[in-house]
Amino acid sequence: MPKDRNQKLKILYIARLLLEETDEEHTLTTDEIIGRLAEYGITAECKSIYSDIEALTRFGLDIICKRGRSGGYCIVSRSFELPELKLLVDAVQSSRFITQKKSEQLVKKLGGLASRYQAVRFGSGVYVPNRIRSMNESIYYNIDEIHAAIVADRQISFDYFEYNVKKEKVYRHGGERYHVSPYSLMWNEEKYYLIAFDGRQGTVKHFRVDKMERISPEREHREGDQVLEALDLATYSSTLFGMFGGESSVVTLRVRNELAGVMIDRFGYEVPMREQGDGSFLMEVPVELSPQFYGWLLGFGAEVELISPAPAREEYRRLLLSVLRQYPACQMKEEN
Repeated sequence: MPKDRNQKLKILYIARLLLEETDEEHTLTTDEIIGRLAEYGITAECKSIYSDIEALTRFGLDIICKRGRSGGYCIVSRSFELPELKLLVDAVQSSRFITQKKSEQLVKKLGGLASRYQAVRFGSGVYVPNRIRSMNESIYYNIDEIHAAIVADRQISFDYFEYNVKKEKVYRHGGERYHVSPYSLMWNEEKYYLIAFDGRQGTVKHFRVDKMERISPEREHREGDQVLEALDLATYSSTLFGMFGGESSVVTLRVRNELAGVMIDRFGYEVPMREQGDGSFLMEVPVELSPQFYGWLLGFGAEVELISPAPAREEYRRLLLSVLRQYPACQMKEEN
């Protein structure tokens, strides 16, 4: 690039130097700025540096001049403060749906919003034991395609797969593409899900975004507006366990008082609780009856009892018996 053209970019280079090289603990003097500009083939005098920094301050950069032995110019506030950036970095590094490669790229980009000295602090990250990363790099593009279809009020089609025991992709419906009306994206248990209306069956369904492939917008407008607009996503997500669907039902649970907080965390603060005077309370909650719901229930042992409806109670009893049969009582041989 010719020298005179570089000269026209002087004020932009000064802004970049201050953003990348300074913070409240690190400054650049006028002489240091002049020296760094010279590396780009830009000549400058002290007077022009003062003028450019004044213009950048009027533009909105929070630049101050520190006095004293270690004085100089520095940026003291940014769009994101360091604790905010650290929070975002931790969220990226701990997320399971983000691949390792994409996680490193995003952290590097977030580091660009801080000084290079601050960005070094992002390296340690947050420790998540036994974290399993997503293998699907296309999830970011899937999310973008879904958002675009929602904004354009268009249906979408896609392939949906699971993995078999050989770790091979097996496409559902024999490879036939799904056609749905996208409504919203939901973040649940460290995974993204698409909430959509299936016009063929007239029901609301959800799909793992990282298991969707070849998403394509369709010409047809979205269907199921009345159903989707009446859908309370908070209530909908609380009825699902592990995001597995099943038969919708209102169940009555008898719960020990010590688990009140656990139930509020699961079903929300407004859930009715009727104390029984024996150290327990009754609660009625809407759920999707599925093996995952019964597994969640089993985790509480005798602390939570499924009272009704009777068919669900019977189904749970059969499940418990089938599990128990896998662990027959055995006699211990006495050692001589």
